[in-house]
Amino acid sequence: MRDFVCLNCGQRLSFENSLCLNCDSALGFWLESRSIHVLDDQGRAEVDGVLLERCTNNKVAQCNWLVKWTGHPELCESCRLTRTRPADDDTEALAAFGQAESAKRRLVLELDELGLPIESREDNPQTGLAFDLLSSAEDNVITGHANGVITLDLAEGDDVHREQLRVDLDEPYRTVLGHFRHEIGHYYQLVLITDERRPAFEELFGNPDDDYQAAHDRHYNEGAPAGWRQNYVSSYATMHPAEDFAETFAHYLHIRDTLDTAAAFAMAPSGTTYDSVPPGDVGFDRIIGEWLPLTWALNQINRSMGHQDLYPFVLPQPVLDKIRFVHNLVAPID
Repeated sequence: MRDFVCLNCGQRLSFENSLCLNCDSALGFWLESRSIHVLDDQGRAEVDGVLLERCTNNKVAQCNWLVKWTGHPELCESCRLTRTRPADDDTEALAAFGQAESAKRRLVLELDELGLPIESREDNPQTGLAFDLLSSAEDNVITGHANGVITLDLAEGDDVHREQLRVDLDEPYRTVLGHFRHEIGHYYQLVLITDERRPAFEELFGNPDDDYQAAHDRHYNEGAPAGWRQNYVSSYATMHPAEDFAETFAHYLHIRDTLDTAAAFAMAPSGTTYDSVPPGDVGFDRIIGEWLPLTWALNQINRSMGHQDLYPFVLPQPVLDKIRFVHNLVAPID
């Protein structure tokens, strides 16, 4: 994540800022330039000759992204991907919806930074990407992915609920952004694993056509196999080849975004930003060469504050081989 500044006063900004707390300027994020701009009194900004205004979801989804001005309400690139949301009178769910959309915008920005293709449900009604963001307060909602549709239980935005599940499921890490990164991994398995790439996928992860329900039942009845930490990034990854890939893909996104942010604040070399990492194995070796010492340091800093490790995972060689595979999918040598 880049280091943003207010173009009016120079105040440092967070990606989520819609207002500069120093000069009170209204702000908006423009995906095409990946930058934050100051809005005029009408809530508009002109960037490279294009007149922009805030996404029409600026209130209901707490969206600070900009869209091209057309004279009609328009949704930004991230909000357009949401297919279902809570009803207007469900105020509690709408608050969680806004938090989830904030995490989704961070996901969409990273996918854009990495140059990954996004085909919406409108463009591809069969397997295009869409998000159903729903609350389990009154209905049964299961977070998951099915043929391009990602469903998120908005209860995951509640710290107490999420922490209870994290403990119950013996997970070292559980966040809304983490859910999005995992589920988008399922989507990119559909998009990126072609017939040509399938043999290499199966060599590392196994057969994705294995009976999923049987694997699910076995995992929750028996748990992860003994010694799983030598070959998998998480216990959940042991359940099925598709889950192993999704977990691995999520960790690749964790690594790339954290390294990019660290580089923006001079905590990692500039050569680890999204636009500077070379494709192929050379780029992956650079990423991991900086990631391992960075996470060691960050974990020690967290411990100094009495917190859990920022990155509570070990990456043995078989797991690194899987992450390397994902890198070469995302950043192949032409």
